[in-house]
Amino acid sequence: MDARRAAELAARNSYGRLVAYLAVQTQDLAVAEDALGDAFLSALKTWPERGAPDNPEAWLLVTARRRVLDQVRQTKVKTTAINTLKLISVEGKEDPAMAVVFPDERLKLLFICAHPAIDAGIRTPLMLQTVLGLNAAQIASAFLVAPATMGQRLVRAKSKIRDAGIGFELPEAEDLPNRLEAVLEAIYAAYSNGWENITGADPRQKGLTEEALWLARLCVQLMPNEPEVRGLLALMLHCEARRNARRSMDGAYVPLLEQDVILWLKPFIQEAEQQLAEAATFKQLGRFQLEAAIQSTHAQRSLSGTVDWDALALLYEGLIQLCPTLGALVGRVAAIAEAKGVEQGWALLERLPPAAVTHYQPYWALKAHLLKRSGQASEAKAAYERAIGLVEDPAIRQFLLCQSLDC
Repeated sequence: MDARRAAELAARNSYGRLVAYLAVQTQDLAVAEDALGDAFLSALKTWPERGAPDNPEAWLLVTARRRVLDQVRQTKVKTTAINTLKLISVEGKEDPAMAVVFPDERLKLLFICAHPAIDAGIRTPLMLQTVLGLNAAQIASAFLVAPATMGQRLVRAKSKIRDAGIGFELPEAEDLPNRLEAVLEAIYAAYSNGWENITGADPRQKGLTEEALWLARLCVQLMPNEPEVRGLLALMLHCEARRNARRSMDGAYVPLLEQDVILWLKPFIQEAEQQLAEAATFKQLGRFQLEAAIQSTHAQRSLSGTVDWDALALLYEGLIQLCPTLGALVGRVAAIAEAKGVEQGWALLERLPPAAVTHYQPYWALKAHLLKRSGQASEAKAAYERAIGLVEDPAIRQFLLCQSLDC
């Protein structure tokens, strides 16, 4: 592997762990990010000249520590110097070639970023950037705001953590449940980002699904009696079980109902079902449990050969009662159209607020599908064109184009 590629791989695989560890050590998130950024720049400069180290992660950690210490010496800021005593105590004791033994602090940092003093609207973006390494432009795209705006919000949030003196320790047990929802939202958002990058075309998102699954498992260990944690893990496991079936051998998109169930990974499905069953014992139904139950119903096709659309429609009704997201509303339309007929599905589709669905690609894809089934070819073509214009994945775009040509 060439040195530049090694640096890029380390950035993807190690960023979250390293920045979380440094932030907890320095008690300053911005300082940790700046130091790690300098370390990566140094790697890109020196590794191609001298070769990549045997342990890139340890090299980056030692280099970032030295950047923090250099900054303290230059600024002579007493409070910052105090926060680096832990770094100084271990500086020189670790050889960059040694195996990295520092703890994984990512979950701790997620709960720190969910502190009630931080505006609720920025908690998830803050976690996505600091713990999972997404940049402001990627996060801004997901939240439908300008990159510059998102960047400013993230900077303010980090300043809030520093200025408010928010502790970099795991909150007390009684405080964890109040922060849990934001943490789960961030983990799921990270998983969704990686899930959409199935082709690996965007290296910045490579490995996100694995990181999200790992963080969800850590959450289960930390809070085993919280059913929504298990619900989220079950949801992601059900989705992950179908990864190999989402594309054909030639890379063509395969919709869920046309996937070959033989390709679904049974161990993932079995683990998902076990987590969902454990969650149900607490009798505290939540959003992620319902979403996992929806995926579980689809998974039953591997046993029965059919989809229970009536059950899906009921699950979507329950989900909308708890969390009426646009995705849930569109999902209910699809389920009702299959269970009760296109006319009933169309009636629900027409009730969705036009302003909310203008740029929502799944809405236009479903609308085109229902129009096509109703025999309204020209209207269906127009809806397909809108759906095609809103999708970035080339394989999905080609699939929709074929559907449109078949009208």
